[in-house]
Amino acid sequence: MKLGPLTKVLRPSPTLAVTMKAKALQKEGRDIIGFGAGEPDFDTPDNIKAAAIRAIQEGFTKYTPVGGIDELKDAVIEKLRRDNRLDYKRSQIVVSTGAKHTLFNMAQVLFGQGDEVIIPAPYWVSYPDIVLLADATPVIVDATEAEGFKLTPEKLRKAITARTKALILNSPSNPTGAAYTLDELKALSEVLRGKDIIVVSDDIYEKVVYDGFAFANMANVSEEMKEKTIVVNGLSKSHAMTGWRMGYAAGPDNVIAAMTEIQSQSTSNPTSIVQKAAIEALLGDQSFIPKMVAEFKRRRDTIVAALNAVPGISCATPPGAFYVFPRVAGLYGKKAGGKAITDSNAFSEFLLESANVAVVPGQAFGNDDYVRLSYATSMELIVEGTKRIARAVATLR
Repeated sequence: MKLGPLTKVLRPSPTLAVTMKAKALQKEGRDIIGFGAGEPDFDTPDNIKAAAIRAIQEGFTKYTPVGGIDELKDAVIEKLRRDNRLDYKRSQIVVSTGAKHTLFNMAQVLFGQGDEVIIPAPYWVSYPDIVLLADATPVIVDATEAEGFKLTPEKLRKAITARTKALILNSPSNPTGAAYTLDELKALSEVLRGKDIIVVSDDIYEKVVYDGFAFANMANVSEEMKEKTIVVNGLSKSHAMTGWRMGYAAGPDNVIAAMTEIQSQSTSNPTSIVQKAAIEALLGDQSFIPKMVAEFKRRRDTIVAALNAVPGISCATPPGAFYVFPRVAGLYGKKAGGKAITDSNAFSEFLLESANVAVVPGQAFGNDDYVRLSYATSMELIVEGTKRIARAVATLR
């Protein structure tokens, strides 16, 4: 059967591919330590699970309004006011089945043929594909480690053309953990002032920040920027709810209305039961979050120190998220059993075959000099996994 033209744009998620390969090898009996998963290894808090069970028991299992029930929209509004000092109304909120779905809907209603969308690299693997599926063009702008893996005003200015439609900012970032301060956002906003350019603020790692970092997004900068910003968030990372699929967007009325309309022709409403659980997640006990973040920080410090102790590898300390993005290009040109390590893919394959350790090649994120490791796994596996990496690297010649 002949497939449609959009299938030529699609490519499998490299991060999911690594996780699936690691699990397949585990089923074959291999002792694989996987650093590929981009999800918290904590269980969803009991109060949230109880809210979902209660919804089932009370028969809240029917269709709901496409963009979410009013009670949930009000919870999102309260969260944005409480945590982000941002005011929205119901008509400026849409709830979807995960932040990725929210981003997809947003791209479908805002982007089109001839549009350019600026994406700082390293980037989350799905951003370019989401742009391409909207028939627009991703414009990749390299953000170096020396720049903190963050877009500078100068690079933003050079990337803007008459066709620029939007800028996507992910802070804290997947894969680097880089996060923008309010002053850095203000500096970027100066470049955007007076221009008809949308900012897509992907805040999914908002709660996972360390060392007193003060989270802010572009909507916090000024009323002008708030009116041009689409805030995207969800509960997957903050409340360990990856499988529940719950995301939301806040933005101008006309954009939210269009996103709701396109959702009505695809998934329709988010799962009714999950909506009730999301209300509890947003408004209920939040004490789970700082405990989870404290454990992530402990793991971060351990994995950064262990990787920096390996000759040929250097690893910056990220201010947020639960990933490290070590530079491994210092090992390129070395050989394992006569086979040269030429790029991040080759290094990742070497670790999988020689050390039974799964990492994600940096090439998937737009920078081939690095690999990504998630420390959303146990301290025991982090310690053992980094020991295996050190032993494997020591065999390179």
